[in-house]
Amino acid sequence: MSAEKQREIASKGGRAAHEKGTAHEWTADEARNAGRKGGQVSRGGRGRLVVPATEQTPPPAPDEGDAQ
Repeated sequence: MSAEKQREIASKGGRAAHEKGTAHEWTADEARNAGRKGGQVSRGGRGRLVVPATEQTPPPAPDEGDAQ
């Protein structure tokens, strides 16, 4: 199915839901909370992007002068 046809069908469904009164309309608080929740998931909730273990850089090699 073409993207244009898919958009047309989705648009009709959205209009029908609003006419019927069953469509969800976001409040400012709901939208804010959803955005915050999505941001935490994408960053792992730690305020930074999650780097897969395979892409992490290894720890630096110890200096030759360090005692072990």
